[in-house]
Order: sequence, then C-alpha cells, then structure tokens
Amino acid sequence: MTDTAAEDPSRIDPSTRVQLHDLAVRRDRDEWIVGRMATRTFVALPAAGARAVELLGRGMSVARTEEELRTETGEEFAIADFVRDLTALGFVARIGDRPVPEPEPPPASLPWLRPRHVRFALHPALPVLVAVLLTAAVVTLVRRPGLIPGYRDLLWSPHGSLVLLSGAAAGWTLLLAHELAHLVTARAAGVPGRMRLGTRLQFLVMQTDISGIELAPRRHRLTAYLAGIALNLSVASALVLVLAVTDTGTTAHRLTAAALLLPLLPLPFQLMVFTRTDVYFVLQDLTGCRDLYGDGLAYARYRFRRAVAALRPGAPAKTAGAGDPSTRLPPHERRAVRLYSAVLVTGTAACLTFMAAVTLPLDIALLVRAVRGLGPEHGAARNADSVAVLVTLGGVNVLWLVTKWRDRRSRRAGGSDRGRLRRDAP
Repeated sequence: MTDTAAEDPSRIDPSTRVQLHDLAVRRDRDEWIVGRMATRTFVALPAAGARAVELLGRGMSVARTEEELRTETGEEFAIADFVRDLTALGFVARIGDRPVPEPEPPPASLPWLRPRHVRFALHPALPVLVAVLLTAAVVTLVRRPGLIPGYRDLLWSPHGSLVLLSGAAAGWTLLLAHELAHLVTARAAGVPGRMRLGTRLQFLVMQTDISGIELAPRRHRLTAYLAGIALNLSVASALVLVLAVTDTGTTAHRLTAAALLLPLLPLPFQLMVFTRTDVYFVLQDLTGCRDLYGDGLAYARYRFRRAVAALRPGAPAKTAGAGDPSTRLPPHERRAVRLYSAVLVTGTAACLTFMAAVTLPLDIALLVRAVRGLGPEHGAARNADSVAVLVTLGGVNVLWLVTKWRDRRSRRAGGSDRGRLRRDAP
C-alpha cells in the first residue's frame, strides 16, 4: 500500500493489506464471536464477516478479499469500511508497514495466577462436590429445623459496634471470595479477568470483568457465571454442618449462626437481573442474546418515547414498529429483549422507590444519631458505636459516590463498551 494510506488509516485503498492481532473465534448459532483477549473486546459477526477476518488475517488485500467473498457468496462487501471498523475495535496491529497506535490494555487482577494453577475450577467433579455439600446441609436443616437462623442471630453481641464492624469485615471478605471464584474460574478458561468496585443503581458492588469467557464452551461459561453463587452456597452449607455439631447457647454456636446468614443474605440480590447480576449473565447466555441489558434499555426508551408522543395533541401516528430498535434483532433475541425490558423498568422503579422511601431516610437517621452520639458527655461505648456507624455506613456511601463518579468519567471517555459483545458486519 502507499505511505499515505499507512499514515492515515481512514484512507484504505484496494491494495491495502493489514496485520491482525491474535484473535480468537467461536461459532455461536448463526454468528461468529471474534475477539481479542488482551483488550477484552469482542464482536458478533455474520459468517461473511468471520470469513473476511480470516482472509484479511492471511494477508490478502482489501480488493482480493472482496473478490474472494464475491466468488463465495455472490454478494458485494465494503471491506475497506470493515477494516476501519476492525481498526476501531483494536483488532488491527499494522496497516501496511505502519503499526496502529493503541492505548495500554487494562491490567488483569492477580496476573501471576496462571490457568494451570486453577485448572481444578473447571473439573466436572467440582459441581458434584458442591451439590453433595448442599444436599447434606439441606437434609440437616430438614431433620433439625431449629438450626435455621433468623435475623436475631446477627445480634450475637450486646455491643452494636462490635456486631457492625465484625459483620462488615466478614461481609466484605465473603464478597471478595465471591468475586475471586469468578476470577479463578475464568482464569482456568484462559480469560484474564479484572476485579473492581462498581455500582448497580443504589448498590455498591464488587464486580469481575470476565469478558472473553464468551469464547469458551457453554459449560465453562455457565461455570464462571455461577462460581460466586456456588461459593456462597458452599460456605453456608459447611457452616450448617458446623452448627449441627456445636452446643446450643455457646458463643461458638451464636457466632456460627451469625456467620451462616452472611453468605445467604446476598443471594436474593442475584435474582435482581435488571442490575446485571450473575443470574443475568446466565439468562443472557441461555437466551442467546448479545447485550440483553443494552438492547432491553434501548427498547424501553423507545416504548417511553412512543408513549409520550401519543399523549401530545395532534401528534402524527407512527407506523407500528417504526424506529423500534428490537426489529434488527433475530426473532429469539427480540422476544427475550422485549420481555426483559419490562423486568428492567419494573425492577428499576421498585428499587429506586424503595431507596427513596426506606433506605435513604434510614441512612440519614442513623448518621444523624451517630453524630449526636459523639462527645465527652457520652460514654465510651456510645462514642464507639457512633464511630462504628460513621465509618461503616458513611464510608460505604462515600465509596459509592466516588465509584459512581469514576464510572461516569469512564463512560464519557468512551470506555463503557469495553468487553460488551456487539454486532458488526462487513
């Protein structure tokens, strides 16, 4: 190719040849998932797109690739535009003799952890062991229902500050273990993975980006998605068995009962699929959707705009389906996206309503009470309780605000789509 085309990637002529980065490919239904593991960027392509990637990867020029595809399919394709799209995705290493500049890829968490170190996480026997442990715990609780803990078991000490701090420490430890389960399982499948704090509506969460697992077999994908839930259930099951052999009324029994609730409390949150929980990714995989949340949100916005337009006097009637973003999806995805959009709107509204009516007033009341409990006129225990509330509750809220601000900056910088599976075509 000419030097001008090399200097300006947007100018790609028929003689242009490109060198692609190391890309992974997997067929999924009628499409092909193509991605670069180093940058955790992936795209769903039709068969012709995957074939174009293959031909370009062999060193064929733009014109030769177009000719080959025309011979094979009888259709014309704009391969020059397709190459620009691949370049924007970060899939192109060189255009002609010139390298394509790119930012540093996001660092992986625990980079020293190799797939060979954690290969056991994908062993078929591991889910069987989890099921055996869970069954033993369920049988124990059926035979001894008195062991089932209640919320009062969390109040294992008369000192509220001790209960709050120990609960927070144990809760965050379990949360870290939950995310490590995702990371370890993904790493066993060859996916780098990265853990970080994030927000889901009013919730502060720890999340693990395992983008790239889409290229693994379905069993590995589902194992990675469900690894955190499996860990929580395994810890809870083990604590049930420990609880069964400790004497009632002892400190060990009270602590075990309190600890048993901690891995169980986050599990109902996993059913809130409108916040992209672990169960959401399982649902997305089973329905064959590429971006269930993004497409569901787009459809919900479309329905909202139509509803608002219908209320305007004299508004022209629109043709049914006009502007509907779900019409570009395959039928099986369209049905899932439309159903999910209803869950997304309803669940989000319910969560925000609960926050406004319950969570926010409660947090404010607790923080005000904690501030009023500080001072020399109060005893040491009251001051300790106030400090504990301010550190735990206030700290979590400050951390939520900081994380939300960071994520917003990342989205404005154009990084929100990293790791999100999108569609493209030659």
